[in-house]
Amino acid sequence: MKLVLASKTQKAKVFLDERDLDQSDAYGVQTVKSVTLARPNIFIVIEASFEPENLMGVSYPAGTVSTHITLDPVTGKLKKVEKIQGGILGASLGNGTYVTEESCLPSKIPFKP
Repeated sequence: MKLVLASKTQKAKVFLDERDLDQSDAYGVQTVKSVTLARPNIFIVIEASFEPENLMGVSYPAGTVSTHITLDPVTGKLKKVEKIQGGILGASLGNGTYVTEESCLPSKIPFKP
């Protein structure tokens, strides 16, 4: 993961496997809303919206997903809270809030307060 903090001319960017998480195509839009460093934690807010779609004869309404990620690079703990509303995800997973936690490798760079 690579983080680029906001400047006066550019908003914050998050890259995962060298892929910009700000995405837009015919199916929807995904935007990194904020990146906050509160040492040692990193907080990332991503919002996505999807247009109505028809898949194999089934119609799905427009939908949104709001994702809040907390990453502690010292411990490698990653917590993701996703709020799903509508769309194909709401129809298949159910509308609501989903929380997942993962253990990643801790950062090799030592934390400096």
